[in-house]
Amino acid sequence: MTQVTAARAGRGRRAPARPGTLRALAGMAYAAPTAVIVLTLFLAPLVLVVVMSLHRWPLLGAPAFNAPANYAKIADDPLFPGAVVFTLKYTAIITVLLSALALGLALLVQERRPGVGFFRTAFFLPGAVGFAAAALLFYGMLNNDVGPFGFLGVKWTGTPNMALTSTIVLVLWRFAGFNMLILLTGLQSIPVEVYEAARSDGASRWQVFTKITLPLLRPTLALMLILSITGSLLAFDQFFIFTNGGPDNSTVSMVMVIYRNAFFKFDLGGAAAISVVLLAVLVALNTLQLKVLR
Repeated sequence: MTQVTAARAGRGRRAPARPGTLRALAGMAYAAPTAVIVLTLFLAPLVLVVVMSLHRWPLLGAPAFNAPANYAKIADDPLFPGAVVFTLKYTAIITVLLSALALGLALLVQERRPGVGFFRTAFFLPGAVGFAAAALLFYGMLNNDVGPFGFLGVKWTGTPNMALTSTIVLVLWRFAGFNMLILLTGLQSIPVEVYEAARSDGASRWQVFTKITLPLLRPTLALMLILSITGSLLAFDQFFIFTNGGPDNSTVSMVMVIYRNAFFKFDLGGAAAISVVLLAVLVALNTLQLKVLR
């Protein structure tokens, strides 16, 4: 009788959860809020954009399936070819200049010396200004009527070349300090013993820079280049606020074409198709960058 009772009691008890299972459940619980945010703010809108690109999707009215008409008419947009050329040109110039300037600033404040903290803060400070606010600031400063630089008589946004040059200066001022901070983090992760060994072997500064600093800085450079190229291809604020795409649509970026199709022509399906194409280009470029720099 006692054995039967014990057997029944044993069947009634549940086996204790394994430590690995508890850790897995705890990890899922911690990751759940982030997963919900990614699903809600990234994956769901991405799926919606792809669906919209396959439909005639007016701002008002019911959508109608028309694939692949939205993709076929992208090249017929009068602004699209010029926007592609301008965006690629702007991306190439910004990537080269911003990378060189940020790397120079990072090397300048790499070593600890009196006053280096002040310069690090001063270089990074423009990065704390919102991009839209920075564009408005430059628009006011370079205004020929009321701006402090208006007395020079230069039409800062009056010609295509000057508009592009002024925008490049704005972007360099805004992002050089931020990219400097990224590169500075990579520089400080390089062991000091490597530099000391190179100097003891008689390596020059240029040899140290090309044979030690740049190779060991490659992962950080990859991150900075991905951020720079992606941000340049998606440029919108500086051209929308600072130049408004002018003069004569000479500074219209690809994202501005998407904006105009969506909110001027009310063609949300066409705007979504350009967005999908731009996303595919970004994924391909980022994959190529990672393979090359790896």
